[in-house]
Amino acid sequence: MPHRTFLKFMWPSLLVMFLLIALPIVSVFVQSLYVEHEQIVLETENCGPFGCKTTVAVDREATDKLREEEPLGRFNGMDTYTNRSHLAFQELGEAWDASSSMGDFVDRMMNLPFYKALVFTLAYTFIVTPLVIVLGLVVALCVNALPKLVKGPTIFLSLLPMIVTPLIGSLILFWMIDADGVIGATLQIWFDDDSLSLKASPTLTWITLFIYGIWSSVPFSFIVFYAGLQTVPTDTLEASMIDGASRWETIRYVVIPHMAPLVTFVALMQLMDNFRVFEPIVGFAAEAHATSLSWLIYNDLRGTDSQLFGSAASTSMLTILGVAILLMPVFIRTWRDFNRKSA
Repeated sequence: MPHRTFLKFMWPSLLVMFLLIALPIVSVFVQSLYVEHEQIVLETENCGPFGCKTTVAVDREATDKLREEEPLGRFNGMDTYTNRSHLAFQELGEAWDASSSMGDFVDRMMNLPFYKALVFTLAYTFIVTPLVIVLGLVVALCVNALPKLVKGPTIFLSLLPMIVTPLIGSLILFWMIDADGVIGATLQIWFDDDSLSLKASPTLTWITLFIYGIWSSVPFSFIVFYAGLQTVPTDTLEASMIDGASRWETIRYVVIPHMAPLVTFVALMQLMDNFRVFEPIVGFAAEAHATSLSWLIYNDLRGTDSQLFGSAASTSMLTILGVAILLMPVFIRTWRDFNRKSA
């Protein structure tokens, strides 16, 4: 296709991407270089029959005027990225010097909010994503082998977790694991321990969030893989059966290679979604034991008196950078496969 014809087809999409993706990212980066103005304090001395007393109050008028003159805030440069709430270079150095072992250093690092959120985010991403891909493919293979009579209802039931809104689904499971809920009460009876609570243990909280992430995401990978199974050439399947290949060998050497592009697609989608995990933490009220990078952004913006736009923007940029780093190996492999096929 000539370059001019290609540009004619592509310029509307490129324009929309520039307006709705590139410009907002640039705007967020600019906001991350600024911090909120310090409140202007006004001291007033009140004298009475028993002496004088100095009171301190915020000068709302002067503070509002300063915010109107500099709406972005006070320029802070890259210092927001390196402060204690984010990369915390100084605090990491002090923790390293004060640590007696690597485990001690990790414990100190986990006290820093950004690294605590980053560890959970990475754990959630690298545990949930491969399990979603594997389980989605297994479910798709099983459903594809069912008789037509029961295949339709089975597909409908398999898609139910994807139909439920993530926040609502996490709230439902949160109530179920409560001490008065079905799962929580059953576990207490099973282990004969009235004090057993899935909400009180950080480890159990993480496991519960992982299980919910898998449960809510498997239907997406299942429906993608199930659609891909319908495109597997029947001639190739019949040839493998004639050659004496077992069902496992057919899946390994015929089905999986044919589904490789879909596996890459699902991996890309799941990496992006899981790295931005947010709804389960809010639904489970798990911020005491598990926080993510997206939750840090939400926490900075939910303040009633002072919303930390600069801090939220810095965390957003770091999140975008993290997603780009995660997706880079997949993009490189896809690019190599594309060049290999076109050569």
